[in-house]
Amino acid sequence: MRSTPAIRMTAVCAACVCGASAPHASAADAQTYPARPIRLIVPQAPGGSNDIMARYFGGKLAERLGHQIVVDNRPGAEGMIGTDLVAKSSPDGYTMLMTSTAFTMNPAVFKLPYDPGKDFDWATMLGSGPVMITANAAMPVKTLSELVTLAKSKPNYITMASAGGFMHFVSAMFRSHAGFDGVIALYKGGAPALIDVISGQAHVAVPTIPTGAAFVRSGKLKALAVAADRRSPVFPDVPTTIEAGLPSYQASIWWAWGLRAGTPQAILNKLNGEIAAIQKLPETQKRLAAEGAEIVMRTPAEMRTFVPEDMAKWAKVAKDAGMQKM
Repeated sequence: MRSTPAIRMTAVCAACVCGASAPHASAADAQTYPARPIRLIVPQAPGGSNDIMARYFGGKLAERLGHQIVVDNRPGAEGMIGTDLVAKSSPDGYTMLMTSTAFTMNPAVFKLPYDPGKDFDWATMLGSGPVMITANAAMPVKTLSELVTLAKSKPNYITMASAGGFMHFVSAMFRSHAGFDGVIALYKGGAPALIDVISGQAHVAVPTIPTGAAFVRSGKLKALAVAADRRSPVFPDVPTTIEAGLPSYQASIWWAWGLRAGTPQAILNKLNGEIAAIQKLPETQKRLAAEGAEIVMRTPAEMRTFVPEDMAKWAKVAKDAGMQKM
C-alpha cells in the first residue's frame, strides 16, 4: 500500500509463538497481558496493503507492549486460509488477524470454513481509504459523467479490468450504480489489471488510491473521480463521485484487527486502547494521509455491529451483479 518503507519484523515459525495448544486466557490473565510474543496472521502475501499495515502497527504495538508482534503471512484462497487459522486458534489474545474489506465480501461468494459473524471478536479498525475510478488516458472522456454516458450509449462496450476479490466487488458496484452494461475482466492482480487499462486492452479500472496513484501521476491513467464524500489530499484536483454526479457510489477499503471469538473483553479493550494511541501519533496520521487513507477508530462493540452490516452490503452487491457462490 505504501511507498514509505514499513517497519519490518523477522518472521518465525508459528511453533515459536503461541499456538492452539496455549491455555485460554481468563479475565485475570488480561491484567498481565501480554506475557509472551503475539502472532499476527496476515492472510495475504507480503507487500500488499494488509501486510504493510500489519508491520507498521505491529511494530508500534510491540514497542508499547514490550513483546514482539510476529507477522505471519498466510496467503491463499482469497484470504480464507489465514483467516481460518485465527478462527481455530485459542481465544487468548495471542493470535490475531490483520484483515480488510475482503473479510466481509468473501461470505457473499464463497462457502467458508469458518463463520465470519460468530468465530471472531475485534480489537479495532485501523483506517480506511476510498477507491478511484480511472480510465485509459486516450479514452475520449474527461469526466465521470462522460464515461457513464459513453458506457450507456454502447452496451457491453466498456471493459473494466479487475483483480478479483475487493476490486471485483467495487467494480461491479460501480457498474450497477452507474447503470450501464459492461464486461468485468478478471486478472491475477491489481498491477496486471491496470497495465491492460494503460495499454488499451481494457477501458476502466477501480483501484485503491495507493494502487493507482503512480499511474495517475505519470499520466498513464486518468483519474475521473474518487468514490468518497470529500476529495483526497493525494489528488485534490480529482472530484468526488458526489461532485461528479454519482453520489450513490461510495466505496472504500478498510483494515482491522480481529481475534478468535471468546477472547476476554479486557484484552480486547487493552488492544483497542493501545492501538488508539498509535493512531493518534502524527507519524501515523501522516503515513495514511500521504496515500489517501485516513484513521478510523472503532471500539470492539462497534466492530461487532459494523461487520454484519458490511457483510449485508456486499452480499447485495454480489446479488445485483449476479455473482455465483463457489
